[in-house]
Amino acid sequence: MIELKDIHKSFGALEVLKGIDLHINRREVVSIVGPSGAGKTTLLQVMGTLYKPDSGTLRINGTDVLSMGRLELARFRNLHLGFVFQFHQLLGEFTALENVMMPGLIARRPKREVRSRARELLDYMGLADRADHKPAELSGGEKQRVAVARALLNSPDVILADEPSGSLDTHNREELHRLFFDLRDRFDQTFVIVTHDESLAQTTDRTIHMLDGRIV
Repeated sequence: MIELKDIHKSFGALEVLKGIDLHINRREVVSIVGPSGAGKTTLLQVMGTLYKPDSGTLRINGTDVLSMGRLELARFRNLHLGFVFQFHQLLGEFTALENVMMPGLIARRPKREVRSRARELLDYMGLADRADHKPAELSGGEKQRVAVARALLNSPDVILADEPSGSLDTHNREELHRLFFDLRDRFDQTFVIVTHDESLAQTTDRTIHMLDGRIV
């Protein structure tokens, strides 16, 4: 699914990733853990094509994404990758339904089809009755489930999550963790999750430990 070979990434004089080799399998739920500054988020952003590595190779579902031009890469990212962030990153002026629809509209899919898919996902998340509410009217757990639905809208190859439960209380954190595995089982979804949450890391199929820019 995702293959990284000898990935290096520096910011100025600081080398953050120091030769990463990693393979993520389809339908895996993988956690990446390590102390602050280990390079976890940078690695996730390289996998998500948000950062281009200084050297190395990256293939996602067999595609050499580093050879793509800017516009081609943006389209690939929209169609094949889903993102979930710690603070959901929902657009406050739009409803939950409209937020979930965004990736499909960006992909220029038919609006009726996108709306139907977004409602289906919100229903699966237990949020059918919250579809017309804006983010300010939703709880923290509801916002994060909307963010997960948005990430799933285009049926991506993989969902990349950066501290997705970091802003949630214990109950909502446990619900979100269960949701990831439910989605893997129902939609054959692959997850790569950067987390400091020990309880989440212990339940994933595989835990990748990072230290000082390397996998240990």
